[in-house]
Amino acid sequence: MLNLQRVATFTAVVEAGSFTAAAAKLGQTKAVVSFHLRQLEAELGVALLLRTTRRLALTEAGENFYRRGKALLQEAENILEDAQRHHQELTGELRITSTPEYGAGFVVPALAAFSQKHPQLRIRHVSSSQQADLIAEGFDMGIRLGTLADSSYRAALIQRFAILPVAAPEWIEQHPVASLEALAKAEWIIHERLPTPYHWQLQHEEKAVSLTLARKARLSADSAAALLAFALAGNGVALLPDWLVEPALQNGTLRQLLPEYQFPAQGIYAVYPDTRHLPEKVRAFIDFLRGWVGA
Repeated sequence: MLNLQRVATFTAVVEAGSFTAAAAKLGQTKAVVSFHLRQLEAELGVALLLRTTRRLALTEAGENFYRRGKALLQEAENILEDAQRHHQELTGELRITSTPEYGAGFVVPALAAFSQKHPQLRIRHVSSSQQADLIAEGFDMGIRLGTLADSSYRAALIQRFAILPVAAPEWIEQHPVASLEALAKAEWIIHERLPTPYHWQLQHEEKAVSLTLARKARLSADSAAALLAFALAGNGVALLPDWLVEPALQNGTLRQLLPEYQFPAQGIYAVYPDTRHLPEKVRAFIDFLRGWVGA
């Protein structure tokens, strides 16, 4: 019978990169970690790790065992959660990542309320503009915005939102934008993570029209917060989510340009690894977040 504790120790060593770091992560001594690894290799009859004075390296058998062992540990956790579902009490840890802006505005407040409903559940939230590798980095789910690219992840739609071209009133006074042609020639602030930031298909009076920006952007950034700051400072036009710019539109520090033209609606998605069993903690938070943002 395979010992899951030894499998967990092995995966911790692989991910930590050393016996010492794995022992610290697991709250064990280095000697205990080494013992579990020796026992696991003895039970399997194969070497999983190549040990040198400088680093650890996986053997071919070790690479295969790590991949399947990690999936086995996840499945074991899912089985445990399934057995506990009838008690309506979530346990373990929910590991989730999101963008800083949407995270601060929606995900973190929702997690705070969700945590109060499930006091036995540990929650870890990481905010980053980078799209994490959920499996490699150990996340149960990620919240992603925009149009999803093809991937091996499953996705659940949380809500849709509009993206609006906005600029500061002072900039608009100096650079009036009264037509789509003027918008194309304007000074744009570009979001680097958009797939086609210079080309858009818009809707105008139920007709599709194209917008291609006429010049290369002088300013660009990889986060919506940075684009918002540039726009508020009067640096040009930024294309931003309605939920992010609503306060600035309300207080007049930003204005929407050409509201008769609609940019493509975007989605907010919960993405998670494509496994045979969706963990109850993931399912529960997706449902909770939908209700939270809907309210």
